[in-house]
Amino acid sequence: MIEIERKFLVTSNAFKTDAFKSTRITQGYLNSNKDRAVRVRIKGEQGFLTIKGASSKNGLSRFEWEKEIPLKEVEELLNLCEPGVIDKTRYEVKVGPHIFEVDTFYGDNEGLIIAEVELKNENETFEKPNWLGEEVSGQIKYYNSQLSNTPFNTWDTSCDNL
Repeated sequence: MIEIERKFLVTSNAFKTDAFKSTRITQGYLNSNKDRAVRVRIKGEQGFLTIKGASSKNGLSRFEWEKEIPLKEVEELLNLCEPGVIDKTRYEVKVGPHIFEVDTFYGDNEGLIIAEVELKNENETFEKPNWLGEEVSGQIKYYNSQLSNTPFNTWDTSCDNL
Protein backbone atom coordinates (compact mmCIF):
# COMPACT_ATOMS: atom_id res chain seq x y z
CA MET A 1 0.00 0.00 0.00
CA ILE A 2 3.03 2.29 -0.28
CA GLU A 3 3.24 4.20 -3.54
CA ILE A 4 6.78 5.06 -4.70
CA GLU A 5 6.89 7.44 -7.64
CA ARG A 6 8.94 10.17 -9.22
CA LYS A 7 7.29 13.12 -10.89
CA PHE A 8 8.61 15.30 -13.74
CA LEU A 9 7.55 18.19 -15.90
CA VAL A 10 7.24 17.34 -19.59
CA THR A 11 9.00 19.47 -22.20
CA SER A 12 7.12 18.50 -25.38
CA ASN A 13 4.21 16.49 -26.78
CA ALA A 14 6.60 13.89 -28.24
CA PHE A 15 5.34 11.33 -25.69
CA LYS A 16 2.00 11.14 -27.52
CA THR A 17 3.50 9.26 -30.47
CA ASP A 18 4.74 6.51 -28.12
CA ALA A 19 1.62 6.31 -25.93
CA PHE A 20 -0.15 2.94 -26.03
CA LYS A 21 -3.22 4.15 -24.12
CA SER A 22 -5.01 7.38 -23.22
CA THR A 23 -7.83 7.85 -20.73
CA ARG A 24 -9.87 10.89 -19.71
CA ILE A 25 -9.90 11.42 -15.93
CA THR A 26 -12.14 13.62 -13.79
CA GLN A 27 -11.43 13.76 -10.08
CA GLY A 28 -12.43 15.75 -7.05
CA TYR A 29 -11.26 15.91 -3.46
CA LEU A 30 -13.41 15.28 -0.43
CA ASN A 31 -10.32 16.25 1.62
CA SER A 32 -7.16 17.83 0.15
CA ASN A 33 -5.10 18.17 3.32
CA LYS A 34 -1.38 17.62 2.57
CA ASP A 35 -1.22 14.97 5.32
CA ARG A 36 -4.18 13.00 3.94
CA ALA A 37 -6.12 13.35 0.74
CA VAL A 38 -9.39 11.62 -0.10
CA ARG A 39 -10.41 11.73 -3.73
CA VAL A 40 -13.04 10.30 -6.02
CA ARG A 41 -12.16 9.68 -9.64
CA ILE A 42 -13.82 8.76 -12.89
CA LYS A 43 -11.23 7.06 -15.09
CA GLY A 44 -12.77 6.19 -18.41
CA GLU A 45 -15.91 4.26 -17.44
CA GLN A 46 -14.73 3.25 -13.95
CA GLY A 47 -15.09 4.93 -10.57
CA PHE A 48 -12.55 4.94 -7.72
CA LEU A 49 -12.21 6.13 -4.15
CA THR A 50 -8.60 6.79 -3.09
CA ILE A 51 -6.97 7.77 0.19
CA LYS A 52 -3.38 9.04 0.21
CA GLY A 53 -1.25 9.75 3.26
CA ALA A 54 1.51 12.28 3.82
CA SER A 55 4.60 12.01 1.65
CA SER A 56 7.94 10.84 3.00
CA LYS A 57 10.53 13.54 3.69
CA ASN A 58 12.06 13.16 0.22
CA GLY A 59 8.60 13.18 -1.40
CA LEU A 60 9.05 9.86 -3.19
CA SER A 61 6.72 7.57 -1.24
CA ARG A 62 3.43 7.67 0.63
CA PHE A 63 0.55 5.46 1.71
CA GLU A 64 -2.10 4.90 -0.95
CA TRP A 65 -5.32 2.91 -0.73
CA GLU A 66 -7.69 2.67 -3.69
CA LYS A 67 -10.96 0.85 -4.24
CA GLU A 68 -13.15 0.66 -7.30
CA ILE A 69 -16.67 1.92 -6.59
CA PRO A 70 -19.74 2.25 -8.84
CA LEU A 71 -19.57 5.11 -11.35
CA LYS A 72 -22.95 6.42 -10.17
CA GLU A 73 -21.57 6.77 -6.62
CA VAL A 74 -18.55 8.72 -7.85
CA GLU A 75 -20.83 11.06 -9.81
CA GLU A 76 -22.83 11.71 -6.64
CA LEU A 77 -19.71 12.16 -4.47
CA LEU A 78 -18.26 14.68 -6.94
CA ASN A 79 -21.10 16.99 -5.86
CA LEU A 80 -19.72 16.92 -2.30
CA CYS A 81 -16.12 17.64 -3.27
CA GLU A 82 -14.13 20.75 -2.52
CA PRO A 83 -14.13 23.33 -5.34
CA GLY A 84 -11.64 22.72 -8.14
CA VAL A 85 -12.32 19.46 -9.97
CA ILE A 86 -9.31 18.13 -11.90
CA ASP A 87 -9.85 17.31 -15.60
CA LYS A 88 -7.05 15.65 -17.54
CA THR A 89 -6.07 13.02 -20.07
CA ARG A 90 -3.60 10.38 -18.93
CA TYR A 91 -1.30 8.88 -21.53
CA GLU A 92 0.57 5.67 -20.77
CA VAL A 93 4.01 5.36 -22.34
CA LYS A 94 6.29 2.33 -22.00
CA VAL A 95 9.95 3.28 -21.61
CA GLY A 96 12.19 0.28 -21.02
CA PRO A 97 10.54 -1.87 -18.34
CA HIS A 98 8.64 1.09 -16.86
CA ILE A 99 5.38 2.78 -17.74
CA PHE A 100 5.22 6.55 -17.50
CA GLU A 101 1.81 8.09 -16.83
CA VAL A 102 1.72 11.49 -18.51
CA ASP A 103 -1.11 13.82 -17.52
CA THR A 104 -2.17 16.73 -19.73
CA PHE A 105 -4.46 19.05 -17.81
CA TYR A 106 -7.47 21.09 -18.92
CA GLY A 107 -9.45 23.98 -17.45
CA ASP A 108 -7.62 26.03 -14.83
CA ASN A 109 -4.57 23.74 -15.12
CA GLU A 110 -4.34 23.99 -18.94
CA GLY A 111 -0.74 24.03 -20.13
CA LEU A 112 0.61 21.81 -17.36
CA ILE A 113 1.94 18.39 -18.35
CA ILE A 114 3.33 16.07 -15.67
CA ALA A 115 4.85 12.60 -16.01
CA GLU A 116 5.02 10.07 -13.18
CA VAL A 117 6.82 6.76 -13.00
CA GLU A 118 6.10 4.22 -10.26
CA LEU A 119 9.06 2.36 -8.83
CA LYS A 120 9.57 -0.75 -6.72
CA ASN A 121 11.98 1.08 -4.41
CA GLU A 122 13.23 4.64 -4.01
CA ASN A 123 16.67 3.84 -5.47
CA GLU A 124 15.45 2.01 -8.57
CA THR A 125 16.97 3.32 -11.80
CA PHE A 126 14.92 3.98 -14.91
CA GLU A 127 15.43 5.23 -18.44
CA LYS A 128 14.57 8.92 -18.93
CA PRO A 129 12.93 9.71 -22.27
CA ASN A 130 14.01 12.89 -24.09
CA TRP A 131 10.67 14.64 -23.36
CA LEU A 132 11.19 14.38 -19.59
CA GLY A 133 12.07 17.72 -17.98
CA GLU A 134 12.72 18.98 -14.47
CA GLU A 135 12.01 16.61 -11.59
CA VAL A 136 9.29 17.93 -9.27
CA SER A 137 8.94 14.93 -6.92
CA GLY A 138 7.95 16.10 -3.46
CA GLN A 139 6.96 19.60 -4.59
CA ILE A 140 3.49 19.84 -3.11
CA LYS A 141 2.23 22.43 -5.60
CA TYR A 142 2.32 19.69 -8.30
CA TYR A 143 0.07 17.29 -6.34
CA ASN A 144 -3.37 17.03 -7.95
CA SER A 145 -4.94 17.79 -4.57
CA GLN A 146 -3.11 21.13 -4.52
CA LEU A 147 -3.78 21.84 -8.21
CA SER A 148 -7.48 21.67 -7.38
CA ASN A 149 -7.03 24.44 -4.77
CA THR A 150 -4.33 26.53 -6.46
CA PRO A 151 -4.55 25.85 -10.21
CA PHE A 152 -1.58 26.22 -12.54
CA ASN A 153 -3.04 29.29 -14.28
CA THR A 154 -2.96 31.23 -10.99
CA TRP A 155 0.74 30.65 -10.32
CA ASP A 156 3.14 33.56 -10.43
CA THR A 157 5.76 32.02 -12.73
CA SER A 158 8.12 34.95 -12.17
CA CYS A 159 9.03 33.56 -8.73
CA ASP A 160 9.80 30.07 -7.49
CA ASN A 161 8.38 30.22 -3.98
CA LEU A 162 5.06 28.43 -4.57
